[in-house]
Amino acid sequence: MNTKTLFYILKRLGLAVLTVWVVITVTFFVMRAVPGGPFVGEKAITPAAQAALEAKYGLDKPVFEQYLTYLKDIVTKFDFGPSLKQRGMDVIDIIIDGMKTSIKLGLIAAFIALITGIVLGSVAALRRNSIIDKIIMVITTAFVSMPSFIMGTFLLIIFAVNLGILPANGTTVSGMILPVITLSLYPGAYITRLTRSSMLDVLGQDYIRTAKAKGVSSRSIIFGHALKNSLIPVITYFGPMLAYIVTGSLVVEKIFAVPGIGRAFVDSITGRDYPLIMGTTIVLATLIVIMNLVSDILYKVVDPRINLE
Repeated sequence: MNTKTLFYILKRLGLAVLTVWVVITVTFFVMRAVPGGPFVGEKAITPAAQAALEAKYGLDKPVFEQYLTYLKDIVTKFDFGPSLKQRGMDVIDIIIDGMKTSIKLGLIAAFIALITGIVLGSVAALRRNSIIDKIIMVITTAFVSMPSFIMGTFLLIIFAVNLGILPANGTTVSGMILPVITLSLYPGAYITRLTRSSMLDVLGQDYIRTAKAKGVSSRSIIFGHALKNSLIPVITYFGPMLAYIVTGSLVVEKIFAVPGIGRAFVDSITGRDYPLIMGTTIVLATLIVIMNLVSDILYKVVDPRINLE
């Protein structure tokens, strides 16, 4: 690793820390600015009991003092505090339990989306303007245009309700099939379109025509030059996409009752569980920043001509 690359990585790490700090700060003060509170919805709670709960969790202190205390706990102890709704549980434990499921679900969906997208995109590019190309483009356009909650609901009705061949609950191995398919459809379709567009651009480059003129086999041109150089846009998209999927699609996990971090995040928002909202947001932001950095470094691996500045 040369000095320029090391300096670039250190600079990006500094920007990553700054980005996470901005996310923490904005999320913290925006939540506090929203009317209401985590204990407003408690049944038959008296003002004295509400005041006691706020004092217990430090919500009676000035907002800026709460902010400084929260930052100190994160930096020194990596402590997100206790959940306000799931009594007796710490936020970090809830996140870890949810991530066990979300990571497994997300990695499978991301792998399927990546392989499917690259293969279909390559086929569409190599068979440009053919029937196969048009069919692939129509299908991928439909999947890109359709929100995940619509697709998830559609699959749930067809395969779980009408046909009854798959469970509607995502707590079992067979129950994970529909969530995985739902999570992989949009990124798979998007990667297909990226791969096709990038490969068509690469196939039109001068060095590809030169290789053909020299008699290089089509297999070597496709796998040795075209496919490798067309993966840069895919890498750009795949990093943040992987972080998003692993953290969990909020709506998809809710639809299929998957006990992942996404469902916990949705429940925390509806219940005004401030520490859990903050903790989940920080984890998501950190993963996205890290995967962006990894994507930038992979540029150099895929194409050594790229300079990291």
